[in-house]
Amino acid sequence: MTEHYELTATTAHKRLDRWLAEALPKLSRTQLKALIKDNHVTVNSHPEKASYSVLAKDFVTVDVPALQPLSLVPEDIPLDIVYEDDDVLVVNKPQGMVVHPAAGHPDHTLVNALLFHTRKLANSPEGFRPGIVHRIDKDTSGLLMVAKNAAAREALEQQLAHKSNERLYVAIVHGNFSEQSGRIVAPIGRDRVNRKKMAVVPNGKPAVTHFTVLKQFTGYSLISCRLETGRTHQIRVHLAYIGHPVAGDPLYGPRKTLHGHGQFLHAQTLGFKHPRTGKVLSFSVNPPQIFQTTLAKLEKEKDETISDS
Repeated sequence: MTEHYELTATTAHKRLDRWLAEALPKLSRTQLKALIKDNHVTVNSHPEKASYSVLAKDFVTVDVPALQPLSLVPEDIPLDIVYEDDDVLVVNKPQGMVVHPAAGHPDHTLVNALLFHTRKLANSPEGFRPGIVHRIDKDTSGLLMVAKNAAAREALEQQLAHKSNERLYVAIVHGNFSEQSGRIVAPIGRDRVNRKKMAVVPNGKPAVTHFTVLKQFTGYSLISCRLETGRTHQIRVHLAYIGHPVAGDPLYGPRKTLHGHGQFLHAQTLGFKHPRTGKVLSFSVNPPQIFQTTLAKLEKEKDETISDS
């Protein structure tokens, strides 16, 4: 059903989109801008731009159209399958691919590609992410395990819940470290100001990330991260929290950063017990080419700096 809101401004504000973000915190800033652009927002019965200056006593209405149900359509998209049998599949997801359909990303996802590759995928409670038991962000590359039947899904989800599986990431981050390794313990929840972001908040869900410094360059470091929990954007939020945001991260990092296709974060190693045989499986894949090229460039710059000093 369409959601309808009627609001009256009590004080003047600079912009319509900012005022609505404060008045309707359940809607994201991006969602509100889209509603304004599509004339689903009126001010005193007239559509206005996002930059409109709200005045006291302005009467604002917002109509949020009902979401269209997501349709799962198999798509012939190439996949890098690292391992597959009758129960599980391990895939190396490229940077830039969304894992499953969602608002704003109805197709061209990993799920669409998996459905074309195989009809054997475990059903999901939500219906729109068959086979998916864990996710990585759109611009994070690397390994994901996929369940091909209900028994496999349950077994893999239990391993995630009990933290018995192995998930190791590599990342290029801003800054250098004085310590060789560390453990970040900080609860993560939705950012109170920007609803698209996560943040370290007092009432957030417990989150633990372990990191090890692998190499240090001029202004940047290569580290590995092991997840003890699996919160949304966990590594990106935790590293920004300790002052070492992931390079190239458009959401949690600085504007001046390494040029790439999003954050330099790669799910390199994935290990789990096979849901049928109990055998421990472990897989590792190299980061994408842009990650490796950037590392080589940082190494070269470091060598040149040493030779000049």
